[in-house]
Amino acid sequence: MIYTCTLNPSVDYVVHVDELRVGELNRAMKTLTFPGGKGINVSRVLKRLGVDSTALGFAGGFTGAFIESELRKEEIACDFVHVPGQTRINVKLKAGLETEINGQGPAIASEDAAQLTAKIEALSADDVLVLAGSVPPSLPADVYEQLAAETVKRQARLVIDTSGPALRSLLACRPFLVKPNHHELAELFGVSALTKEEVVIYGRRLTEMGICHVIVSMGGDGAFYFGKEAALFAEAPKGTVKNSVGAGDSMVAGFLAAYAGGKPIAEAFAYSVAAGSATAFSEDLCTKEEVETLVGRVRVVRL
Repeated sequence: MIYTCTLNPSVDYVVHVDELRVGELNRAMKTLTFPGGKGINVSRVLKRLGVDSTALGFAGGFTGAFIESELRKEEIACDFVHVPGQTRINVKLKAGLETEINGQGPAIASEDAAQLTAKIEALSADDVLVLAGSVPPSLPADVYEQLAAETVKRQARLVIDTSGPALRSLLACRPFLVKPNHHELAELFGVSALTKEEVVIYGRRLTEMGICHVIVSMGGDGAFYFGKEAALFAEAPKGTVKNSVGAGDSMVAGFLAAYAGGKPIAEAFAYSVAAGSATAFSEDLCTKEEVETLVGRVRVVRL
């Protein structure tokens, strides 16, 4: 079973207005509401690609109940720890440019964190755990390290999609997959903006540290894959970007779905890039049909 863990989920409230007038009444032309959070996005895309998963994390109040209800409508299994307070609401205001206002999540008590740890302790060597997204300020800074250590102890495969100190601290666990973008890769190694040639240098360095699969996304400029079998580059298919949320999460889900289906690494990587692009070209997360339409337009070359 694939488990996704979202410590700080959200309800994503997308508001479209023709023109934003600050300090005045604005009327929405269209609104959309989605269950959000990086791990939740991975679960939603996996389901659309025909792969089951179980969503873990914390959920509180009517917003947490909304997330669970929406996931169950999509036939995605949930096993959240229920906490006092309200799961946060993140506002995505689209008025030409996109403005984001991220809400505050509920405080997570130590006994609630212990319940989540107990769920991780039940994993086996046949399982995959995806740790994705930000850490609520009420949790210890090393909470990901604690969860990763429990995962490794049980020989389950670990997938990491986070950034900054959290990502750096988890590399010693030798994850199955990490997916930084090129900015996060630069931050990881304490360098400035990376050229494509420098992405190759630092991406390969991650595999030398024992990480099985590394995908480095570069938005419209494509993506790199690094692993024991090969180093690859993929050009992203062209299209109109409508959505900045969930493309990276879709890449993780696309790779896991194709890999679980027995696809060769180059095909799994192409599927990953197609999934990320399909989400970027959509107002919601990608569908299987959209991914399979795009995958033939992803050109993968060996480095």
